[in-house]
Amino acid sequence: MTTIENNKTQSAFTLDVREDGVAILTMDVPGESMNTLKIEFAEQIDAVLKQINADANIKGVVLISGKSNSFVAGADISMLAACESAADATAIAKSGQDMFQRIEDMSVTFVAAIHGPALGGGLELALACHYRVCSDDLKTQMGLPEVQLGLLPGSGGTQRLPRLISVQQAMKMMLTGGAVRAKQAKKYGIVDEIVPQSILLDVAVELAKKSKPKRKGPKLDLMGKFLENTGVGRNLMFNQARKQTLSKTQGNYPSPDLIIDCIQTGLNKGLTKGLEVEARHFGHLVKTPESESLRSLFFATTEMKKENGVQGIESAPLAKIGVLGGGLMGGGIAFVTAAKAGLSARIKDIRPEGISNAIKYSYDILNKKVKRRFIKKSEMQKQLSLLTGTLDYSGLGNADVVIEAVFENLELKQKMVEEVENNCAQHTIFASNTSSIPISQIAEKAQRPEQVIGLHYFSPVDKMPLAEVIAHDKTSDQTISTTVELAKKQGKTPIVVKDGAGFYVNRILAPYMNAAAEALMSGEPIEHIDKALVKFGFPVGPVKLLDEVGIDVGTKIGPILQAQFGDRFAFNPGFEKVLADDRKGKKNKRGFYNYSGKKPGKEVDESIYTILGLTPSSTLSKEQISERCVLLMLNEAAMCLDEGVIRNARDGDIGAIFGIGFPPFLGGPFRYMHTLGIAHVIDRLEHYESLLGDKYAPADCLKKMVEEGNSFY
Repeated sequence: MTTIENNKTQSAFTLDVREDGVAILTMDVPGESMNTLKIEFAEQIDAVLKQINADANIKGVVLISGKSNSFVAGADISMLAACESAADATAIAKSGQDMFQRIEDMSVTFVAAIHGPALGGGLELALACHYRVCSDDLKTQMGLPEVQLGLLPGSGGTQRLPRLISVQQAMKMMLTGGAVRAKQAKKYGIVDEIVPQSILLDVAVELAKKSKPKRKGPKLDLMGKFLENTGVGRNLMFNQARKQTLSKTQGNYPSPDLIIDCIQTGLNKGLTKGLEVEARHFGHLVKTPESESLRSLFFATTEMKKENGVQGIESAPLAKIGVLGGGLMGGGIAFVTAAKAGLSARIKDIRPEGISNAIKYSYDILNKKVKRRFIKKSEMQKQLSLLTGTLDYSGLGNADVVIEAVFENLELKQKMVEEVENNCAQHTIFASNTSSIPISQIAEKAQRPEQVIGLHYFSPVDKMPLAEVIAHDKTSDQTISTTVELAKKQGKTPIVVKDGAGFYVNRILAPYMNAAAEALMSGEPIEHIDKALVKFGFPVGPVKLLDEVGIDVGTKIGPILQAQFGDRFAFNPGFEKVLADDRKGKKNKRGFYNYSGKKPGKEVDESIYTILGLTPSSTLSKEQISERCVLLMLNEAAMCLDEGVIRNARDGDIGAIFGIGFPPFLGGPFRYMHTLGIAHVIDRLEHYESLLGDKYAPADCLKKMVEEGNSFY
C-alpha cells in the first residue's frame, strides 16, 4: 500500500492507495474528538483530488473517517460568525458546493463508508459520493439538521437528497432537521448497503471497484408519482408543504420556507439554478437575527456540556440511584436514569402498584422504540434490567443519589430526608424534585444538610431537556458537581440556580401566567389569548399550558411565591371558582378546554365563561396580549439575575427555552431584551405600569443598566 501525504503536515486528509487500485481517503481532523468540515479544508481536498486524478493506478476511492465514533458531524458553524455580510456567507456555501461537485464529477467511483453520525455537511459530503454504505451500529445516523440553527443545507443538500430519495421524505428531513437510523436510511434509499462495522471497509472497497451507478430515482406509489413527477402534483405538494410549515412556525422562522423554495427551484429549473438559489438563501439566513439567536443557543449548550457544577470540583462516582415515589415524575426519572444514563435505578414506593407503574413507564417507551425498530429487543431488556423496586429501603443502602418525587408537602419531604439519612450510606446525596418548596426548608432538620439539594425535572421527564439544580446555602460544592453530572448523564441540560420560592423557571413563568389570567378575567376569549402567545413563538398558549400541567398544581405555586416576593405574584381570585367546579385540566378531563367529543383538548369549553361570570369579547390585539404577558417574564428574569438566582444571562436563556418553551428564535429572555434594547423594555414596562399598576414597575437593575450603558450580552 502506498501512502500519499498531503503537503501540510496537519492535513485532515490522508490518501492510502492499495495494491488493488482502491484508494482509502481518511478524514481525521487533528486535535478534535469528531470530524467537522472547515473552510480551510477546501485547499486540502483540492490537493487530494489532484493526486487522485494524477494517479492512473487509482480505480476507486473509499472515503472513511479516522474517528472511531463518527463519520462527519457537520460543518464547523463557528466560521459563520466571521461573515460580515450575506455575500460572505454565500461564498462559503458556494465553496462547499464546488468542492462536492468536484467529487461527484470525478472519473473514478467514490464510496462513503459511514460509521457514526453523518450530519449536515457530513451527509452532504456523503451524498456527493457515488455510493454510500453504512454500519448497522446504533451510533450511525444521517440527517440535515441545519433548520434547527435557522439555516438550510448549503453545500448541495437541498438538491442531491430530493434527487436520490422521495421528495416528500427529503423535504421532511430538511424541515424537521430529524436524523434517521441506518435501517431507515436504507429503506429511504440514502444508503446502498448496511453492514456490520467489522466489514464496513471491505464492502466499501468492493463498491469502489464498480462503475458509477445509473440511478432511476426512488420507488413511488401511484400518489407519490402524481405528486413528485407531474407539474400539477408538484405544485400541490409544495403549496401544501408551505401551508403546513406556516401553521407550525407561525411565520417566526424564515428557513423552512426557503428550504422548500430551494427544492422546488432545483426540481423545476435544474441543478445549476437550484444550487445558485441554495447558496443565496444560505447567505441570507446566516445574517438573520433568528439564525444568530439559534446559533448562540447551540454554542451556549455546547459550552455547558463541558462545565462542572462547580469549577474545579469533580463529581463523585455514580453507580446506583434511588427514586422515591413511582408516580409519573418518579417513573420518568427512573427511565432517564436507566435508559439514558445507563445507571441502576431502584424505585421505592409504599404500594406495589406504584413500582409496577413506574417500570411500565419505561417499558412503554422502550417497547415503542422496538416496534419502530429504533432499538433491538435485547437492548430494551438490558435497559429494563437496570430497574428494580422495593417497598422499604432494602437495596438502597449503597445508593449514591436518592431522588425524591413524592407529593408537594414539606413535612413529607422532611420525613424522606430523615429516612434516607437513617437507611442509606454516609455519602448518599438527597435530591428533591420539588417544583416550588425552598430546599433550605426541606434540609432544615437534616443531619447532613450539605448533601441535600434540589433536582427539579420538568414534565414529561423523558422529553423535557432542562433540569434545575438548586443549591441551598449549606449544599457542598461536591454535591452540586455530582448532581449536575447525574443530570447530564440522564440527557438533561442542567442549570445551577439559587434556592428560593419557584427557583428560576417557575418564578419567571408565574407572572406571565398571571398576566394571561388577568386578560381572561377582563373578558378576552381564551383562544384569542392562547393564539396570541403561540403566534409570539411559545409552543402552547398560557391557558392551555395551565390545563396541561394541572390547574390545581399551577395555582398552588402562587401563594408560595407571594409569601416570599409580595403581591406581584398574587393569583387572580376568580380562578378559585374554576377549582371549586373540580376543574383540574387535562388530567381529569375538566378544564378551560373541552376534553370530550371528536377533538378533545382542541376547543374551549364555553361553560367556563359562565363559571367565571364572564361574557368573552376581544378588545386587545394579539400583540398587546403577548406584550403584557412577556414583559412580566422579562422583568422577573432580570430580577433573578440581579439577585444571583441564576449565574449568568446564558443560563437564564437556556432555562427559559428548555424549561418553558420561550421562543428559541428570540434566543431567550436576556438575548431578547438585548435585541430590543434595555431602554425600550423599560419604556414598555412603564407604559403598562401607568395602565395596569405596580407589578409592571421596571426592575431597578434594568434602570441601572441603562444609566451605565450596559446590556446582557
